[in-house]
Amino acid sequence: MPQKPSNGLRALSLFSGGGGLDLGFDRAGFRHMASFDILPETAAVLKAARPDWEVHAGDNGDVTRIDWKSYRSKIDVLHGGPPCQPFSHAGGRRGAADVRDMIPEFGRAVLAIEPKAFILENVPGLATKKFAPYVKEMILDRLGSRYQIQMLVLEAADFGVPQRRKRVFFVGFRNRAVAKRYKVPSPTHARDLGAGEGLPVVMGARQALGLPDIGLDGLVPTLRSGLTGPRHSTSVVNSATAMRQWEELQIWPNGVAPDRDAASRFAAKNGTFRLSIPDCLLLQGFPADWPIKPPVYKALGLIGNSVAPPMAYAVACSVADVLAGG
Repeated sequence: MPQKPSNGLRALSLFSGGGGLDLGFDRAGFRHMASFDILPETAAVLKAARPDWEVHAGDNGDVTRIDWKSYRSKIDVLHGGPPCQPFSHAGGRRGAADVRDMIPEFGRAVLAIEPKAFILENVPGLATKKFAPYVKEMILDRLGSRYQIQMLVLEAADFGVPQRRKRVFFVGFRNRAVAKRYKVPSPTHARDLGAGEGLPVVMGARQALGLPDIGLDGLVPTLRSGLTGPRHSTSVVNSATAMRQWEELQIWPNGVAPDRDAASRFAAKNGTFRLSIPDCLLLQGFPADWPIKPPVYKALGLIGNSVAPPMAYAVACSVADVLAGG
């Protein structure tokens, strides 16, 4: 994610979490206006990473309490990833019946602020047949009278992230002519040798972590958030199938340690490599020094719920390219 010069566009972040979208938009040249998230940990991370940023967290970051009209005419792009649990298998897939469903609040902010564009991110489950009526009502119909909306399904590995992680993005433009010029981000990496002519092959997880060559490498399964499933979980495994894939790579994903020193003091099963918080950051596409700190389960919650920054960067660049021309 090479730092791009300022593009003159102003971005507002909702449901900022660990800062995946915020970092991607920052590197793409957007001016950060503010971040909002109900988790106090968000403020600790983002203020440590970017001391000059305006960050609202805890009660002050509760999007249900904000009068967004004060931001009208001050924001070019509104972006956010509302909680995914209402649409994920781990969260029970209860949709609108889940009190954690914040997509209506994202829509309320869009309608009040009237940005030039918005980006809404979520798990691919939102794009399945089960939630088609919900998507039509709460996104396409509700916002479609003012915005031209496209739905994109992107894979993090296509943008250099050593992880199988698919996500859905709804990208809306207020100007119809601008929307017609918009192009879906093109992959920057190939997943296999020979695929994607001229593109570098995405690193395997072992290579990305700097581990010895064992004759086998590949992408890790999707990192599970430490804020879903068992309370205070320090595991990033989301299924028995995923566990087998971790074992093949000789990486131990249970009992994630605060750092590599701590991980080395507690040998993992069969002597495999035990993950630490910085390792999970790398596997998610963050810089290893991004200031997400223990406790481990909260750190894994922020990491696992974040948009992979290189994927956020690709979307941010694609939006900036088209807005800059119109």
